[in-house]
Amino acid sequence: MPDGRRIAGRYELLEQFSHGGMGDVWRGYDAVLDRPVAVKLIRPQAVASPHLAEEFEKRFRREARVTARIQHPGVPQVFDAVLDESYEQLFLVMELVDGVPLTAYVNPDRPPLPVSWAVAVAAQVATVLSYAHDVPVVHRDLKPSNILVARDGTVKVLDFGIAAILRTDVTKLTATGSPIGTHQYMAPEQVRGGRVTPRTDLYALGCVLHELLCGQPLFSGDSEWQLMMQHVNAAPVPLRRLRADVPEALEDLVLHLLRKAPEARPADVQEVYERLRPFLPVPGEESGESEPEGAGLAGAPDPTGIFRRPYAPRSRAAASGAQQNAAGAGAGAVPAPVLPPAQRDELREQIREVYEHCAALWEEDRFSQAAEVVGEMVESAARVLGAESKAVLALRRRRAFSRQLAGDHRSALPEFEALADAYGRVIGPNSDEALDCRAQAARCRGELGQVTEALAGLHGVLDAVRAVDGDVSENAVELRRDIGMLLLAQQRAADAFEVLEPLHADLCVVYGPDDELTAEVAETLAVIRLDLDGDGPGSAG
Repeated sequence: MPDGRRIAGRYELLEQFSHGGMGDVWRGYDAVLDRPVAVKLIRPQAVASPHLAEEFEKRFRREARVTARIQHPGVPQVFDAVLDESYEQLFLVMELVDGVPLTAYVNPDRPPLPVSWAVAVAAQVATVLSYAHDVPVVHRDLKPSNILVARDGTVKVLDFGIAAILRTDVTKLTATGSPIGTHQYMAPEQVRGGRVTPRTDLYALGCVLHELLCGQPLFSGDSEWQLMMQHVNAAPVPLRRLRADVPEALEDLVLHLLRKAPEARPADVQEVYERLRPFLPVPGEESGESEPEGAGLAGAPDPTGIFRRPYAPRSRAAASGAQQNAAGAGAGAVPAPVLPPAQRDELREQIREVYEHCAALWEEDRFSQAAEVVGEMVESAARVLGAESKAVLALRRRRAFSRQLAGDHRSALPEFEALADAYGRVIGPNSDEALDCRAQAARCRGELGQVTEALAGLHGVLDAVRAVDGDVSENAVELRRDIGMLLLAQQRAADAFEVLEPLHADLCVVYGPDDELTAEVAETLAVIRLDLDGDGPGSAG
């Protein structure tokens, strides 16, 4: 459940992702646009006294605006920048990325990544840096934890401008106290407190690529001081001594990136990308070595995919996987434990609060967030009550409706289909709940352009409803109207007329000609008559 805290009156903090020296990252929701966001709460050590606050605020605004100018898919969008009145915390509101941090790809206890995977990550990072350096923006803190691989294989570089805002690049060897920064990837000029340039990012990229290829950091030490001294003075171990199958030209590139003097490194990231190109997969190439099962990463996003299949459509596997996940929620469910009365009452109260929260979000048209809120309760309630208990099925149904209202028909469809099956098992295939879920699934298919399947689904539900409640029950009327509108969408005007004309006659008798639905169907019939131009059934009306 959310902690209720809001930033700037619109960004609700829901769940903390990470905690670090610079601050915390939360999953949040934008209450105005009804979309998930990431909110980075930053603790500015730079504001040590009140007279520094005004300077800090100016720097914060400037860096946030500059970062927002980096227009590239590999840079999460910056939506907002908020500084609280006390200057004690600042908040960057950004695009929420569903991905895996690069730290998960590197483990010294596992075989190293395939060369093509490591190169694909580095090439994508180089591309992002080329857009940033053109602004110009220097990242200053490039490291695996600031790099994500999204589900489609796109590499995202996080935290542009954060180091500049906090001045984390001014740590010197002579500084006292605990230095701020990430010393594993810090260029020699950063350690010395020298001028930071785009070539500073190239050094960090060399550190990252070295680690991806051999599975261990460039340097290691017992203290931060020792680590920084190695970056300044120690020579890197050539990659081929650590991993024999690394191509010699790739080893040369990494060593070039890791030169101590900035001017001795490659001229720019464009040069780096061109030297990486020979090791990238080509369009149309099968995954081959790109399956990193030996590295313990089976199922992880593949960063080579965007090179092998550039601009490919969304994978069907993603949609079917969602359907399997939704359908699997009720399959093979273990019996729910018997709860003591006190725990049962507590859970009942939590579910009631979720419904109240969901209703409040619906009132504000925040349907996507409502689906998230209910979804959190679904998982915990299912563990206690069982995936096919009536309470859990009702929660899942509310989540599906929330997704449908949010326009996310692709996610709502498998949920409704799974619910129809579950209700069929629990209370019968012709129960109101099962039939309604079948109808909603068909409506989702219609919204997704699967009109033939949608019509078949609605006709099946209508037959079952008619057998019990007749032709003019509320459900039957809605189904007849939806069938007519789908036929019209298929350019089958005459068939639509045959469905809607008797519906209109029934509505006039049952609800009256002034009823809203009656008037809606009458208007549709008038349009169909114009379309048929007096040559079809409309001439008799």
